[in-house]
Amino acid sequence: MDTHVDEDRNAAGILALSLPYQVVAAVALAVVGVLACVHLTMVFLHVAPTNTLTERHGRAVDDWIYPEFEQNWKLFAPNPLQQNVSVEVRAELATAGGARTTTGWIDLTAQDARAIRHQPFPSHTQQNQLRRAVDFYLGSHSDEDTPEGPRGRLSEEYMRRIAVLRLDRLAAQGDRRLGGDLRRVQLRSVTRPVPAPAWSTGTATTAPSYRDFPWWPVSRTDHGPAEGVR
Repeated sequence: MDTHVDEDRNAAGILALSLPYQVVAAVALAVVGVLACVHLTMVFLHVAPTNTLTERHGRAVDDWIYPEFEQNWKLFAPNPLQQNVSVEVRAELATAGGARTTTGWIDLTAQDARAIRHQPFPSHTQQNQLRRAVDFYLGSHSDEDTPEGPRGRLSEEYMRRIAVLRLDRLAAQGDRRLGGDLRRVQLRSVTRPVPAPAWSTGTATTAPSYRDFPWWPVSRTDHGPAEGVR
């Protein structure tokens, strides 16, 4: 028996392919390897402290990272949350008689907290959607709520749609506060410092601070597919 023939027949992997397929497979692996290296480099530059490369090519890094690969942590300076941020919304409604009414503030974060409490596998959306939406808005607006470029306008649209969909859900559940046609919404963030532990001697204040966002008009496209055709 010719052992060399048996070894050739038992060859596995790329070497078992014909030459054209070996070339195709090698090119595909090379492309995947290059993309993986580029992605890891972009993520590293995104989370790394400001340096010459990020100052010169920061726009390219942002275009690669946002929105799918955004990171909210820093590689060399971890910053654990020291505040509890709640998101609240109120709505302006038009009643059947044409009058305008404004609801009180509705705590959306409290609703998420109730939904994930005692859940062994809590929803990632319920844990982070509202907080990350506020971070997105604050990071793309000035202190006077002026949007800074396309990302600022995108963050407004994102927050407005979150609010409208949440209010539509409450209305569908029979919430009496939402008995009318939704015309405008306003959100605000409520920041409460995490209180110091009992053994601490610190005297930091725990009074909440508020950041009111502008009133935003609601359009048909802000509703979900079923609600948007009303």
